[in-house]
Amino acid sequence: MSEVVMPRLSDSMEEGTILTWLKQVGDEIAIGDELVEIETDKANMAYEADTAGTLTEILAQEGETLPIGSPIARIGDGDSANGRSARPAGPVSDSGLSLPGESSESSPPTGEAETADAEGQTAEAKSEGGERVKASPLARRLAEEKGLDLGELHGSGPGGRIVKHDVEEAGAPSSVAPAPSTQPEGAGAALTSAGGTAKGETETRELNKLQQTIARRMAESKATAPHFYLTIEVDMGRAVEARAAIKAAAREGDVVPSFNDMVVKACAIALREFPKANGAYRDGRFELYSRVNVGVAVAAEEALVVPTIFDADQKGLRGIAADTRAVAAKVRDGSVTPPELSGGTFTVSNLGMFGIDEFDAVVNMGQAAILAVGAIREQPAVRDGEIVPAQLMKATLSCDHRILYGAEGAEFLARVRQLLEEPVSLAL
Repeated sequence: MSEVVMPRLSDSMEEGTILTWLKQVGDEIAIGDELVEIETDKANMAYEADTAGTLTEILAQEGETLPIGSPIARIGDGDSANGRSARPAGPVSDSGLSLPGESSESSPPTGEAETADAEGQTAEAKSEGGERVKASPLARRLAEEKGLDLGELHGSGPGGRIVKHDVEEAGAPSSVAPAPSTQPEGAGAALTSAGGTAKGETETRELNKLQQTIARRMAESKATAPHFYLTIEVDMGRAVEARAAIKAAAREGDVVPSFNDMVVKACAIALREFPKANGAYRDGRFELYSRVNVGVAVAAEEALVVPTIFDADQKGLRGIAADTRAVAAKVRDGSVTPPELSGGTFTVSNLGMFGIDEFDAVVNMGQAAILAVGAIREQPAVRDGEIVPAQLMKATLSCDHRILYGAEGAEFLARVRQLLEEPVSLAL
């Protein structure tokens, strides 16, 4: 008898949530079979068995959250060399973590495309072709509550992913006649004035693991890290010209770096020159990192995810641009893996594309600073005593004062501005 336990999938993971059991009690398990889909603080992952035998007992039910190391199932009549009964799907990274986002899903054998539990509910939603349906954890729970088959729904999320709205639309009746009011005229106003229904109907939403992690870490950062902020104005005129030249010279299929890619590259160069900006304060000590890994904030479904551009100081603009687009696409279609979300030493958050001119970002735990980037605006500027049009952008550096002090933060930010105003240096 071998136990399947809740594994640690990243340095920050403390617990995991069982999303879907892909096998049921009594099923024969072969090595490599996907057993269960687990929601971690960074990604949803399918796990494969490394023990052959029969699934004799499921100890953790779908929707249940357990700390790492807790038993979640038992497999009998199998051999296990190391006592572990599950491993992440896909190849193993240098850190020892598997990369489930790179695994290929195979169709189950005939007759196993849909396994029913004791109550007749399906264990896993699949499309007509036998492939697992992509859906958010909240959408899965809602569909189960409403008795809907995810395989029959159309996903409007990234990559065709089924989201909450799709399930609600599918479960809503086509037309519902309003119920006649039994309240006397003016009763609603009286209740509102009394405060009973002043906010209207309240919808309560449970946070998924990622949202819980964001809430906890941001609160911890603001509560424990003494933030201070430095804002600088950057003349992006030459950067605009340089990008236009790169775009004009690009061939079909070439990746054209964005202005944010230029900011990432400028930060990476400056981080190599200012080691404390590429570090963190932890347990009364400075941690200075040898690699420059810049995190790029990406808006995902109801969350903010920060994938990492590794060794950004050693990559050219096109390399940074290609890496950024690849991981951003994975974030949006839900295939990003924990290793791709780990290891950041600094973060760039850009809201310029939303028309935001300036904002203050919260420092990520385990880092010394984060750069908040605004929009590039054509504005009047004084040059040699004359007013001329200029392409100006504001950037605000949020610093953890325990490691990055005022003068050091100012010097770092000035270096970033210098690099952006003379973009030829970004190609070196």
